[in-house]
Amino acid sequence: MQEQYVTLARPGVHESEINRSRFICALAPAGSEEEARAFVDRVRAEHPGATHNCFAYVIGADGRVRKSSDDGEPGGTAGLPMLQMLLRREVRNVVAVVTRYFGGTKLGAGGLIRAYGGVVGEALDAVGTVTRHRMRLVTVVTDHQRAGKVENELRATGRHVREVRYAAGVSIEVGLPEADLPAFQAWLADLTAGTARTELGGETYHA
Repeated sequence: MQEQYVTLARPGVHESEINRSRFICALAPAGSEEEARAFVDRVRAEHPGATHNCFAYVIGADGRVRKSSDDGEPGGTAGLPMLQMLLRREVRNVVAVVTRYFGGTKLGAGGLIRAYGGVVGEALDAVGTVTRHRMRLVTVVTDHQRAGKVENELRATGRHVREVRYAAGVSIEVGLPEADLPAFQAWLADLTAGTARTELGGETYHA
């Protein structure tokens, strides 16, 4: 897995008008192609009267899945410049849809490339980005008597508590940088007098 990647801070919409044509860029996070395509379909449904609904998406922390569509614009003038803007900004797990309402003035190939790529860049600036770091999932297993203190200390020390499950014991799932694991286990042993144990899980990303 990549150590980190950049993605959207939040979903958002940004609009620009160029030579009386409206260019509306909708951005959303997407963890899979299915999520990206579902978002494209939702935007198309919201703008049934638009001249074009062009899209581009980059999926995977390593950007391994990349797709774009000109949706009827001249080849290479819409989806590709949108995709290139996403890649230039190094954002991942993101989908962009640019809806165009034609204003009566043709922009030419160069104008379209600048318009579609430009509105994606403006939308990224407006929405903002965050960096997500690779984390190891660790489950802390403790008794009910110590669970409240352990959870409070985990949160107080800025650790990412993902889930708390109550059964015969209490399981608290946290995300940690891999390099922090030995120090964390020593800290936990000191906090609980060696009564808590840890179970290592998979990996995820967290801001």
